[in-house]
Parts: sequence; structure tokens; C-alpha cells
Amino acid sequence: MNDICEMDLDDVPSVVDVHLASFTGFFLASLGERFLRELYKSILMDEAHIAFVCAKEGKVLGFVAGAARPVGFYGRALKRNWRGFVIASILPILKNPMMVIRFWRRLIATRGTRFDSGDALLMSVAVSPNRQGNGIGRQLVSKFLEEASSRGCVSVSLTTDALENDSVNRFYRSMKFQLSKEYITTEGRRMNEYVYTLNGKHDA
Repeated sequence: MNDICEMDLDDVPSVVDVHLASFTGFFLASLGERFLRELYKSILMDEAHIAFVCAKEGKVLGFVAGAARPVGFYGRALKRNWRGFVIASILPILKNPMMVIRFWRRLIATRGTRFDSGDALLMSVAVSPNRQGNGIGRQLVSKFLEEASSRGCVSVSLTTDALENDSVNRFYRSMKFQLSKEYITTEGRRMNEYVYTLNGKHDA
């Protein structure tokens, strides 16, 4: 039987492994293991974080992470852990300077994103490739929605790729997320923004 429990710092190495296995070729994965460790540590250090893992016999099979109060989240993360991010950026900079510049540009832009006071942000969800299709992702997202609702949030938003990402878009639509916006990043990446309106009932 799989257990859904709160993510803690001891889970971060396994969470990074799942991220790297699940998002091969995606932007954050390309920044490397060390950078991802600092990212997920920063999420857990924030007082507004919402993060869970799905585990079986002590092995992390999947995770979900985000924040109940996304306004200022990235600014808080940078202020709290800027040394960790800078050190973790050194190797990626040497390999591909433009890649890290792209990350910092996106992060600064996200800091300026406006959220309503009742919004929560789902930042990342992933399941080990050999465990996908067993309902783990659905369990994790449902738990995230439940926790966001319990903290008084009225909606949960997320973004995902619009192209060559049909299964993920179908997944969110099947969980009653509504497409709220389509946009193109400065790098030309087409994105979909979804919103789930919380009402205290999670029939996904």
C-alpha cells in the first residue's frame, strides 16, 4: 500500500531523482541535481509550502510541491538560500551560461507575477516513470488540493507546456482544472495556465 505523507528535507535526494527521471530534457532538469536540491530545499524552508511524497516501503514513488502563499515566494527563497543557489549555479554556468541566465530571468519575472490573496500555486508534480498509470499522480494532486483548501485557499493554479504534452494536459483537465490562459514565454515556449477552484469537495 502506498503512503502519502508530508515531504521533509530527508526526502529531497529521492525527490530530485524522481524529478530527473520524469522530466528528462526539460529545462529545470537540465540545471542538474545540485540545483534541484537547492530548489526543493528552498520550497520546504518556506513557511507557506505544501509538499507531499508518495512512498512504498520507504521508497519515494512520486511527489507534489507548491505554496499556499505564492506572492513573494521566490523572493523569500532567494533571500533565505541565495548562497546555495549561487554555488549550485556554477557548474551549469560553465556548461551553458545562457541556460542559467534564462532561469534567473524567469525567476525574476515570476517574482512580479500577481496572485490573488486566496491563490495557491502547484509548482511541480512527478511520478517515477515505472510507477506512472497507477493513480499516484492523482492521489498527490488531490492531497495538494485538500491541503490548500484546509489553509483557506480558494483556488490552485499551475502552468504546463501546451505542446507535445497531451497526456499531462489531459490529466489536469480530468481533475477538473480549467484552462485560464495560454501564453508564450520569451524563449518561445507555449504554455497553458490552469486553475482549480476549491469548494471544499474533491471528487477527482
